[in-house]
Amino acid sequence: MKKIIALFLLSAAALFGQAQDLNLGAHGKIALYLLDDGWKFNVSDFGDRLLVTITPKGDVNANCTLTVTYPEKDSLDSKSRLRLKLEADCAQIAEHSSEGKAVAREFSLRDGFGYHCDFTDPDLIGKPPEKDNFKTVSQGLIHLAPDVLVEVSISADGFKSEPYQSLLGMIEGMEYTARPGRSR
Repeated sequence: MKKIIALFLLSAAALFGQAQDLNLGAHGKIALYLLDDGWKFNVSDFGDRLLVTITPKGDVNANCTLTVTYPEKDSLDSKSRLRLKLEADCAQIAEHSSEGKAVAREFSLRDGFGYHCDFTDPDLIGKPPEKDNFKTVSQGLIHLAPDVLVEVSISADGFKSEPYQSLLGMIEGMEYTARPGRSR
């Protein structure tokens, strides 16, 4: 059922929202879809990685950063390795969060596999939103192919907020296409 809803939202985004194609050169391409056009994409290609920042055009207090890297060795080739790496990387953030521990939750992805850890700033609970001071953050890792890894960071004022859910939907609905002759 979740996959059917994701496909519907993906179709709606393609018709009414905005799309961003990321050219990964010899590593393939990624297509990202957002339901509305209230977001700006900034893509910077550094050769060894691609940095994508997604920021709101208006007063929405949320953002997303994707860092696409091309590892030479596929050391995160299983779900358990990826999950353990993410939880270890997030341990320091967890110490200062309301959650107190990094617990990886699986993304519901169309392509590849990945996890995210969610954290809440205890100092901001119950306070009104403040621009660029986010109450929640999700850190994630996605394995799209042996040579394509995506680091994800989504910041917002709540995990159930519309901006957070839009960005999460964009991540979970992304489409990866390998270059012809390459495997996933």
